[in-house]
Amino acid sequence: MKNILMLIAAVALLSACGEKPQTIGGAKQDAAPYSGTGKPFVDAGWKPGDKASWESHLKARGQNSQNEYTKTN
Repeated sequence: MKNILMLIAAVALLSACGEKPQTIGGAKQDAAPYSGTGKPFVDAGWKPGDKASWESHLKARGQNSQNEYTKTN
């Protein structure tokens, strides 16, 4: 009986060694975000593939729509 309990305890302790890695496993981004999605629903004035245009639109979005200080004034 004691041997069975020891065996069960050993199996329980060793079961933690077989854990799978806990990664997000989401979609990979092989292309740069400014390269576009290939869909026609984009912001007016932004050209897919133009990094400078992407950065300026991202900066404008941060200042105009996501900045609470500018919304209150």
